[in-house]
Amino acid sequence: MKTIPTDCLVIGAGLAGSAYALHAARAGHRVVLLSSGPPLQANSDWAQGGIIYDTTPDPVELARDILAASDGTANPAAIDQLVREGPAAVKELLLDELRVGFDRDAAGALDLAREGGHSERRIIHAKDTTGHAILAAVAARVDATPRIARHSGFLAIDLLTLSHNSPQPADRYQPLTCFGCYALDAAAGEVVAFVARKTVLATGGLGGIFLHSTNQPGSVGHGVAMAYRVGARLIDLEYVQFHPTVFFQRGAPPFLITEALRGEGAVLVDGHGRQFMQGVHPLGSLAPRDITARAIKQHLTETGEACAYLDLSALQPAFIRERFPGIYERCLAQGVDITREPIPVVPAAHFSCGGVHTDLQGRTNVRHLNAIGETACTGLHGANRLASTSLLECLVSAKATAAADDAELRGGGPAYPAPGTWQSPARTPDPLLIRQDLQQIQTTMWNYAGIIRSPRRLARARKILLELREDIQAFYRDCRPTRELIELRNAVQTALLVVHAAALNPVSKGCHYVTGEV
Repeated sequence: MKTIPTDCLVIGAGLAGSAYALHAARAGHRVVLLSSGPPLQANSDWAQGGIIYDTTPDPVELARDILAASDGTANPAAIDQLVREGPAAVKELLLDELRVGFDRDAAGALDLAREGGHSERRIIHAKDTTGHAILAAVAARVDATPRIARHSGFLAIDLLTLSHNSPQPADRYQPLTCFGCYALDAAAGEVVAFVARKTVLATGGLGGIFLHSTNQPGSVGHGVAMAYRVGARLIDLEYVQFHPTVFFQRGAPPFLITEALRGEGAVLVDGHGRQFMQGVHPLGSLAPRDITARAIKQHLTETGEACAYLDLSALQPAFIRERFPGIYERCLAQGVDITREPIPVVPAAHFSCGGVHTDLQGRTNVRHLNAIGETACTGLHGANRLASTSLLECLVSAKATAAADDAELRGGGPAYPAPGTWQSPARTPDPLLIRQDLQQIQTTMWNYAGIIRSPRRLARARKILLELREDIQAFYRDCRPTRELIELRNAVQTALLVVHAAALNPVSKGCHYVTGEV
């Protein structure tokens, strides 16, 4: 088995992982950057609306909006870090160094947009493909930076710890300590050990455990499941945010319809063209995401309609094509001309507000194991995330964690043992069984642990998932690892963790909405 040593191992090459790699490499450390797919195959790439850039001297209003969106549950220290350090993180990397092509007005000033839950315009954007513009620029700089070794097509299987993977018997008495991971080289079909002084989980979200999701394929909570298996603390997993507006058409692929459309004047209507959000929240169609998604779900349940609609009639056709070209083209490809007709939309799983518990420097309770971006949870989002905070969180957490790691790595560190050789059965897993099991997980989570939950639904979900996990674990033990099998194993574990967290919390807050026994 091949073993690759490094200073910093980053699992996940979205914005958080890539930004961390840049900071760590520039500080003089060797970095290995793993990704299961191509460099831009990350949820960050699909972010549409924008990134907050609030340069007011005392951003108290932004802090209030984040706290209000969280239903009063967000961590004040995490909010303070984001609003204080966010502007510099954006300016230094995205504006000054990479010169990302954000939209500007006729005078050359950055064009500021507004989204749901925001009290003012403070979001910079690159049309409706902001995530792609940012990640493409960062990824190009990563590839041009010495000391970063990118390994695409590698899927982490399990974290290496002294407790589980050291050949020295006495190491099991050490505090929980991570020193890398086993990963599958998908192209070669071989398992490789990456041994590192610092390991960073930046694997993105878990929306793929639900039937309807805005996430990239395979986003099933890999970091959460791997961290759980080695004893890391998890928190707030019941708070899964459902985006209110995802394109809906039977037989067509779903895709995100940015909240920025509503920020520019689009409104939610039913099949008869009637607005239904005014009586739900003072901000109407610009209400926070949890409230809007729940209102749409409730409206569809009561009316029997298949979807709601986003009415853009208040927007000029030329403005729509100029400001939202990506959405315009994707909808047109499905036969919907959004300059002439409303967009059919439904809610879908979008963002995990919880995750692997960390402090503000990315530290978990496992030594030398960090988590950043959506995989982590500092409490910034509490029970519900404010729009356009996710990309900013990636930059801030990556910079803070890399700085803390640099300080520790300069002081030296222990020499870690060589992990044991990976032993794999020769049997090939049946892809049909994998697809069937994953579909059952996704359907179970959507029906019983989705936008509206109840104790009875959650109990049903847990029963189904526990039985599935037993079958999947037996399946996993008997077969050689493949990408699909690794995803299935992590999906069922993550789903059980979300259901368990939801069942433990009887209080409806933000994304987590619990009804009585139904």
